[in-house]
Amino acid sequence: MRVRKLMTAFVAAGIGAAGWFAAAAQRPVANGLTFLGEAVTSEQIDVGQAIYQDHCASCHGVRLEGEPDWRRRKASGRMPAPPHDATGHTWHHSDQELFTFTKSGLGAVLPDYESDMPAFGGLLTDAEITAVLGFIKSRWPERQRKIQTRITAGDGQSHENNGRLENE
Repeated sequence: MRVRKLMTAFVAAGIGAAGWFAAAAQRPVANGLTFLGEAVTSEQIDVGQAIYQDHCASCHGVRLEGEPDWRRRKASGRMPAPPHDATGHTWHHSDQELFTFTKSGLGAVLPDYESDMPAFGGLLTDAEITAVLGFIKSRWPERQRKIQTRITAGDGQSHENNGRLENE
C-alpha cells in the first residue's frame, strides 16, 4: 500500500514537472524581451538560433561576432557583415528597421547602399525572421537592450542619443 502511494506521488510529480516545463517554454524570457511589441518566448529563441546558424552565421559569425575588420570596406567596396552582439551596431536600430533590413534587404531602407546581405523575405517567413531577431536580441546585455527598446519606442530613430540612455 505504501509503495503504491509513493509510486502515485512520483507519477503525479513527473506529470506536474512536465507541465511546468512545457509552460516555461512558452513564457517570455529575458525580463520582458519583446520584438515588434510582442513577447519573445524561449521557443522562438530556440527556433531563431537554429535559423541563424543555417542562414546568418556564415557571414555574421557563429557567436554573432561579425566578419573580421567589419568597419573597413572590402576590395569590392562593400562593407563586411557586422557583429550582432554588443560590439556591433545592430542594437542601434529599431525592431522595425531590423525586420525590414532582414526581410527586404538594406536597399529597401538605403536605396543607394550596396550590400552583400540578401533579402530573406522569399526564403523565411515573417515568423522566422522575427524568431531570428528575437534570438539576436536575447544575446545582448541589458544595457544594449534598454537602449534598443528606447530606439524602437521612438519609432525607429536609429542611433538615438548616440547610443546613450538619458539618466544613465
